[in-house]
Amino acid sequence: MKHHTIFRVKLILLLSCICIFSCSSDDAVEVTPKSYRILSLGDSYTIGQSVCETCRFPVQLKDSLVANFPAVDNFSVKIIAETGWTTTNLINAITEDDNLTNTYDLVTLLIGVNNQYQNKPFSLYESEFPELAMKAVSLAKGDASNVIVVSIPDYAFTPFGQGFGFSPTTSEEIDQYNTFARSYCNANGITFVNITDITREGLTNPALVAQDQLHPSELAYSLFVERLLPFATEKIQ
Repeated sequence: MKHHTIFRVKLILLLSCICIFSCSSDDAVEVTPKSYRILSLGDSYTIGQSVCETCRFPVQLKDSLVANFPAVDNFSVKIIAETGWTTTNLINAITEDDNLTNTYDLVTLLIGVNNQYQNKPFSLYESEFPELAMKAVSLAKGDASNVIVVSIPDYAFTPFGQGFGFSPTTSEEIDQYNTFARSYCNANGITFVNITDITREGLTNPALVAQDQLHPSELAYSLFVERLLPFATEKIQ
């Protein structure tokens, strides 16, 4: 009788161990899917005027992140941008978009060239760029470290910029805009990435200019992404 009792006790212990390991194994198999959401705000340089949808820099950036993070189940990108938009237009578009939530893992912002091109007072940019930067931070889960501001390209170094749109002060004015944006970003913990120098090779390297003779080409955008990718990678890890 005593031997039967000992046997039963051992059997119960063995079954308990099997159950514990079985449950632990099942728990290990259940992995929460990983997904990251990207939001890109801007104008023609963000929407990718004159290049294909997969050629514009937000999509190239997303594709690069997909390649670098094979364990991530999904990367998605939403673009709010239109050709010709000024800071005012972008503010209005963000305000009117009811589908925006403060849940984006990465937000990029590139805006201001149309303020300069349309001869808007610089004071308008000085007041509206900070507003847009703070909107970007809010949309990026309220975390400034999840935002990347991209410098304004210089269209003076394109055939269009040398022709109909030529002004000897274009580059100086774009530098003024970029200097203000960089200073604001540095003061507020926002990453600022300079790509303007890439676009200033547009006359010596025509492959950097799209067929419309004004906007960046797919190649130029790929060079933008080379600059952006290291920062984007840090922010989503």
